[in-house]
Amino acid sequence: MSKTSMKAIRVHEFGNPSVLKLEDVERSKPQSGEVLVRVVYAAVIPLDWKIRSGAGIFPQPLPYTPGAVFSGIIETVGDNVTKFKVGDFVFGKMEGSYSEFGIVPVSEPYLNGMFHVPENLTLEDAATIGAGAESAWKVLFTAGNLESGQTVLIHAAAGGVGQFAVQLAKWKGAKVIGTASSANLDYVKSLGADQVIDYSTIPFEEVVKDVDLVVDLVGGSTQDRSYSVLKPGGRLVSLVQPPSEEKASKFGVTAKLSSEFPTPDDNKAVAQLLADGTIKAEIDRIYPLSEAKEAHIRSESRHSRGRILLSVNPV
Repeated sequence: MSKTSMKAIRVHEFGNPSVLKLEDVERSKPQSGEVLVRVVYAAVIPLDWKIRSGAGIFPQPLPYTPGAVFSGIIETVGDNVTKFKVGDFVFGKMEGSYSEFGIVPVSEPYLNGMFHVPENLTLEDAATIGAGAESAWKVLFTAGNLESGQTVLIHAAAGGVGQFAVQLAKWKGAKVIGTASSANLDYVKSLGADQVIDYSTIPFEEVVKDVDLVVDLVGGSTQDRSYSVLKPGGRLVSLVQPPSEEKASKFGVTAKLSSEFPTPDDNKAVAQLLADGTIKAEIDRIYPLSEAKEAHIRSESRHSRGRILLSVNPV
C-alpha cells in the first residue's frame, strides 16, 4: 500500500451490515484550516447503522465512509492552524471516522469539533465522549435543565448514553431512577442510580411517579408511557424520537427532541470529569476496523453495555 492510501470501511449501497467493506482509498491532505488525524479509535453509534440501513435520517451520497466520532493523534497540520500541532492527542467529531486517517476542519467547532485529550484520559475513553457523554450532558442540562434535588428517570440506563446520564445526574445532585434489563441491574446501581427497574418484569409507570425529568433513549411505547410519571410541569427530553405535543399537553408537561449541539465547554467539562475519575466510561467491546460488520450487529442488538469501539490504529 502506498503512502497516499489507507484502509477504510466503505458503503456502496444501503442495507444490512454486510454492505460494510474494508477497502484501500486515497488519503487526503489537509488544506488551510484543517488537520489530518491518525484515527486510533472510532466509536460505533446508532446513527452509524441507521444511516447505513438507508433509513433516510441524514441523506448520504454513495459511496461513503461511515463514522462520526473518534479519538486519535494529529498526523499533519494544514496552513493557518494554531491551536493544534503534530503529535497532539485529540478527540471529537470527524466525517468518516471508520478509516485510518481523516480530515478535521478546526474552524467549525459546532459541526465537527475536535478537542485536546486531557492529561490522564486515555484515547479509548476519549472516544466515548462524542454522542455518548456529551449527549448525556446536553439531554440532562442543556435541554433538560436538571437541577440538584430533582428526580430524573433515565431509560436504557446501561447504554452508551445512559451510563453517562446516570453518573452526571448523580454528580449534579439529582435522585436517579434508571430502567435496564435484568443482566444490567447491578451495573446501573454501581453507576450510582438510587433505583433501578427491570423493564422486562415491572412496568416502570406502576412504580415511578412525580419525576421532574424523563430522559428518553428508547422511544416508542416507552416514551408514550413516560408522560404519566412526570409531575405537572415536568419535562421529557428524547434523543431518539419527537415526542407527542398532544400527550404533553394532556399531562401538563413539556416534551422535546433534543437537537442542540454540545458546546466546546460541554465537551471539555465532560472530558475533565472522565480524566479526574469523577465519572467513568464503560466499553462494551472493541473490534478491529476489519470487523465493522460485527460491531454494527452488536450495536443493532441494543444489548450492549456502554460504548462499542473500532480499534483502527492501535498505539
